[in-house]
Amino acid sequence: LGEQLSEVSDICFFLLAASTIVEVVDAHQGFKVVTNLITTKSKKALFWTIGFLTFFLSAILNNLTITIVMCSLLRKLVPKETDRKLFGAMVVVAANAGGVWTPIGDVTTTMLWINHQLSTVPTVTQLFLPSMVCLVGSLAFLVNQVEEDNSLEESTLPEPSALAPRGQVVFWSGIASLLAVPVFSEFTGLPPYIAMLTGLGAMWTLTDIIHMGEEEEEGLRVPTALSKLDTAGILFFLGILMSIGVLDKSGLLKELAVFLNDNLPNQDIIATVIGLASALIDNVPLVAATQGMYELADYGTDDKLWQLIALCAGTGGSILVIGSASGVALMGLEKVDFLWYAKNVSVGAAVGYFAGIAAYLAQSALLSGQLFNSVVPEAMAAVDMVGQNVNVLF
Repeated sequence: LGEQLSEVSDICFFLLAASTIVEVVDAHQGFKVVTNLITTKSKKALFWTIGFLTFFLSAILNNLTITIVMCSLLRKLVPKETDRKLFGAMVVVAANAGGVWTPIGDVTTTMLWINHQLSTVPTVTQLFLPSMVCLVGSLAFLVNQVEEDNSLEESTLPEPSALAPRGQVVFWSGIASLLAVPVFSEFTGLPPYIAMLTGLGAMWTLTDIIHMGEEEEEGLRVPTALSKLDTAGILFFLGILMSIGVLDKSGLLKELAVFLNDNLPNQDIIATVIGLASALIDNVPLVAATQGMYELADYGTDDKLWQLIALCAGTGGSILVIGSASGVALMGLEKVDFLWYAKNVSVGAAVGYFAGIAAYLAQSALLSGQLFNSVVPEAMAAVDMVGQNVNVLF
């Protein structure tokens, strides 16, 4: 039990520090840098703009946080409730896709990175294109539901204004702290959570210096940000990982790995099935279970299996609203229900999901010079699987 607790605590401290940095940036209105970029009054143009902003921001601010930030922004940008639901669903798809291609963007990628199944540079270079294809595929399908009208004229978003100098310092320092984490870990060899805690320490020092002697600005300091965190959510996450650890130590996960290997034709299909399962089951326990199913000695760092699992588990959760933390957050923020999401968004999310997998397999085969020998048969198998799963879902 002690050994398992020491392993999962790394991830919990990492999330705690990262969430605090983002909270401090938000308290200083740092996201004005983002809102100042949004000036369009075309709903379809706004749809694409918000999608790409979410995609890139979630890569450094984590997908759950950016979903909450963007949904708050949409309340000011999009007056009509029906439009806002669709825009919010798009944010979930974009945030989940964007979180895949960096070690700090999605908790499942972070888990694989901290446990050495993935490393920084190959994750960014080899998962960026499939993640982008997933985003574009889904948005191209979903944008057809957006109907142009003059409703954006009623937007309550303030006119673009300059961010205060101290806010700019905090914003760019926070971004630098998050981006420096993989670099710090690679060069020092220290665990990623130490790097993130070091960044939090730097932000703590900076905000204390900036607000020295200003008692009325206590709400802008790190202790206040810490008090606003979803500590219960982090403890729930800790409990999930400890439970998976019990299954691992009991040998049940190893038996599941043997079953999948015996009944599915290859590792690509296994990763695809895990991604589809993440639409129904939270992707954190699924990825944690996968880490126990397959040994690092058999599938080394940056093996194709780990990269596909990161891609599939991250983007597969978008197919149903309950499949990711971002989707659950959307349910609470915009009162989006399961059936509405399944009817209006699930097919579009599935289109992007399979497009992303196809892009990864094509990229992998192209780099290894085996494009036509390997991808075409696997693509045909994926098409068959799509048909089967669409029948199951609908």
